[in-house]
Amino acid sequence: MQQKYISSKEKARRGALAEYAIFKSGEDKDYDQLTYLGAKICQAPVAKISIIGKNKVWYKSVFGTPQDEIFRKNSFCEHTIWAEEEIFIINSRDQPEFFEQAKELYSCEYHFYAGVPLLNENGHAIAVFCVFDTKIRNLDQDQKKSLIALANQCMNLFESRKHKTKLQHIQRKLKQKYKELEKFASLVSHDIKSPLANIISLTELLKEENKETLDEQSRQYLDFLVESSYSLRNYVDGILKFYRSDHILEKDFEDVHLPSLLKKISDLYSLEENVEITYPDKGHLKNINKAALTQVFMNLINNALKYNNKSLRKVAITYKETDSYYCFAITDNGNGIENDNIEKIFKLFTTLDAQDRYGNHGSGIGLATVKKHIEQMQGTIDVISEKGVGSTFKFKIKRL
Repeated sequence: MQQKYISSKEKARRGALAEYAIFKSGEDKDYDQLTYLGAKICQAPVAKISIIGKNKVWYKSVFGTPQDEIFRKNSFCEHTIWAEEEIFIINSRDQPEFFEQAKELYSCEYHFYAGVPLLNENGHAIAVFCVFDTKIRNLDQDQKKSLIALANQCMNLFESRKHKTKLQHIQRKLKQKYKELEKFASLVSHDIKSPLANIISLTELLKEENKETLDEQSRQYLDFLVESSYSLRNYVDGILKFYRSDHILEKDFEDVHLPSLLKKISDLYSLEENVEITYPDKGHLKNINKAALTQVFMNLINNALKYNNKSLRKVAITYKETDSYYCFAITDNGNGIENDNIEKIFKLFTTLDAQDRYGNHGSGIGLATVKKHIEQMQGTIDVISEKGVGSTFKFKIKRL
């Protein structure tokens, strides 16, 4: 019965060890610093972090002796994980049989051993933090407490590694799901846009060929059909741009001369009448995702001009730096946003039923994309607005 119990416990212990993905995981200076401290504090020539596998003991870190794996049977670590003691201490004078059995496993003949089992949250010992000496001795209370403290820090590193591994696994799955979603959006976009183009062209043809026979109401119905088709096409295009926007965030980082960047964007609107865009004449941003920042400015400036029914449309861009962030503000004299709607405008697919100066409705995608870009650049965005007066979009991005 006892052997069956141990076998069951050992199976659970190995399962716990597998969750940490630590076995034969390579050298790491963080663990090497712990074994160095363990040896110095305990005044022992050898310190090890021993990972207990199925049949062998492998060392995550070793100080003071060659780093070779050994067979688990009769090792000091084997005794430690089943001793159920906070710290397992033995010497050859009191327990000579342990040292006699272990003599063939180690590179030299030890006469003192102290080991702290590294337990997971369920109490399974996955490893041992231990020190060795070639002479009979003991540890004082401070040394014992220090060895236990170092073992706890080692276990914290194991836990951190486990959580990091899980996070990386989740990120890989999410990335794969996102690629599948992007592919789906692309396929749906293509499949919808083709018939939409046919609807638009056939409707226009129907209007042209029957312009003498259609009454005013029929022509109005056809105009509504064309307008709705264009709106749906723009909506589909917006969805595709949103899911493709992550590719912009994968672009290389570079230094950016802010006035040059803003001049190229403002030049896009130079042919429009009654547009006034002002921006700083100084500013040099270092190590910035230029593509993402350009997309943010283009979307915000475009919105400021579209949702503006004034005779002279104004957009003013300001910029300042802090120790941690590049800060920007884009102020317009447009239609403004009601306070109750400010929290909604950055949510994907959320529209305010507002028409731009050309009579078109928004898709609820542009500002969601802006927010996504800014947050990926470790920043935030806020809005101050007054209905009928204008809006100021303030955003900041992390200085790297």
